[in-house]
Amino acid sequence: MPARARTTVAPADIDAVRRFNRFHTRAVGALDEDLLDSGFSLTQVRVLYELAQRADAVASQLGNTLGIDSGYLSRILKGFRRNGLIAVRRAGDDRRRHALALTAQGRRALAPLQAAARDQARRWLAPLSPHERQSVVQAMATLHRLLGHLEPEAASPTGPAAAAVVLRGHRPGDMGWVVQRHGVLYAREYGWDPRFEAMVAGIVARFIERFDASGERCWIAERDGEPLGSVFVVRHSRKVAQLRLLLVEPSARGLGLGRTLVREAIRFAREAGYRRMVLWTNDVLDAARHIYLQEGFVLTRSEPHHSFGHALVGQYWSLDLTPRA
Repeated sequence: MPARARTTVAPADIDAVRRFNRFHTRAVGALDEDLLDSGFSLTQVRVLYELAQRADAVASQLGNTLGIDSGYLSRILKGFRRNGLIAVRRAGDDRRRHALALTAQGRRALAPLQAAARDQARRWLAPLSPHERQSVVQAMATLHRLLGHLEPEAASPTGPAAAAVVLRGHRPGDMGWVVQRHGVLYAREYGWDPRFEAMVAGIVARFIERFDASGERCWIAERDGEPLGSVFVVRHSRKVAQLRLLLVEPSARGLGLGRTLVREAIRFAREAGYRRMVLWTNDVLDAARHIYLQEGFVLTRSEPHHSFGHALVGQYWSLDLTPRA
């Protein structure tokens, strides 16, 4: 922020920010040495969470992402390693770089913390009306967007423009938007006929009719109230989740939103206790297939088919969700 802008900030505005900071610090328990009765501090929990999001992490990257002093981070990581929560190995051919990953024990330690944090957020929002909840979520997104310059650059891989994007659960009207945008975009970009839109309509109808919140979820990505994308997780079997209907609007492409949606779906599936995630796509959907590869999905089967007015090659992908030793 330019120096000139800093000198014009009113004292009352500064006091308001400090007052909010004190409120938020108390609300989240940031000053507690034992966050959520877990035995971990807030910083330790943040490190565990970041490690869970990465297949191979490097300490310097973690420090940059979280804005943590390297010496302090080193002490945290040594404690994690001593307690069997993380494993360390050489990163590639460089003897000086070491990759970090959560062990199965580390994931078991993190799981109840994730659940407790979600329960805490649920308790905050439960007394509010749907309109009030949306106001809170939008206000948080605005705060994140306008003060994004305070965040270490590495902590926001999708860039400043994506900071205002909110992922929320579905509500009335969303299913119609999902069907309509799939129909329009796939007709425009791939020439698929209305039978594809009909298939999407069937998928979302079954999702609503059979919805099981314990193992199924829809996310709508939006910015300033405008929908930008979607993804679904549905129950394929007791231990297998299915990822469906990943969509990103053309205006939001290039922000990393597709990857964000897929990662959120994977995170939810793991927390819900699924052992594997599967999906079906077509070989012409290059951007989506690139995301699936990067997130660790493996192509298990391909088969040609004629659908939506075109000769296509369907692809079946699978991701192992079990913790790695």
